[in-house]
Amino acid sequence: MAPRPIIIDCDPGQDDAVALFLAMSSPEDVGILGITTVAGNVPLELTQRNARMMCDIAGRPEIPVFAGCEKPMVRDAITAEYIHGDTGIDGMDVFEPQTPLQERHAVDFIVATLLATENVTLIPTGPLSNIGTAIDRHPEILKNVSEIVIMGGAMREGGNRSPSAEFNILADPHAANIVLNCGRPITLMGLDITHQVLSTRDRVARIRELDNPVAAATAGMLSFFHRYDTKKYGSQGTPLHDPCTVAYLLKPEFFKTKACNVTVETESELTMGHTAVDFWHVTDRPHNVSWAYEVDAEGFYELLTERLGRFPLS
Repeated sequence: MAPRPIIIDCDPGQDDAVALFLAMSSPEDVGILGITTVAGNVPLELTQRNARMMCDIAGRPEIPVFAGCEKPMVRDAITAEYIHGDTGIDGMDVFEPQTPLQERHAVDFIVATLLATENVTLIPTGPLSNIGTAIDRHPEILKNVSEIVIMGGAMREGGNRSPSAEFNILADPHAANIVLNCGRPITLMGLDITHQVLSTRDRVARIRELDNPVAAATAGMLSFFHRYDTKKYGSQGTPLHDPCTVAYLLKPEFFKTKACNVTVETESELTMGHTAVDFWHVTDRPHNVSWAYEVDAEGFYELLTERLGRFPLS
């Protein structure tokens, strides 16, 4: 079977970086048409640089990287340096990447690619500004979208940036509203799933023992990431959010999902960005999302460790 064509839309961020590594480790499963970046965890200038750094480290400079929206569709930008550090990828050495930044805007790349390529899977792991803008401007692109696998939202876990909203959805709720109502198959990896895949010290140590540059960068970033969330949640490790999207493509059997309606709050400042997940079907709103609610965490980390071990030692 030919690799599944994908576009990864991201805001690296340590966990976005690990998602990129996981995808780049698996060319027999996913063919990366391009990496598009958006302002989110840190400003756009840093997210595009960080994505290009990951291509360098993984030895994949041929993957085109595009910079996209530097602010949300409607609201003011928010960032998360207090979690990710000033670089977005604190925990590893930062350098000027050799992988070039493409001149085309990320939204233009997404539109052109989807007009020309069938059965593309979109993997957004940051705010949905690029995807929402592309759909808003050119809804005809949706005919060639086979699936959208999103890291965003929360139900039982509440919120991680506000009491009721997960960061990616809160960062651009209007874009999220467009995407979740676009009519294409959507799988949503929210905090309810990502808080089950904890990067414990033992799991990070197994990655570090792989002793290749990708594993070293991953272990360094996860060790930095660890210091904030373990204190916040009182857990044994930090949730590893964004790689859940790629892991779902590689091993969907690791995840349990349920067809639900998910609606995004775009009006109330108190609950802005809240994802109202109709898990028990108490309304007559149509199902628009496959909501992930359970994951094989050990299988997830075995997969991640095995795939990161595929990269060369130098």
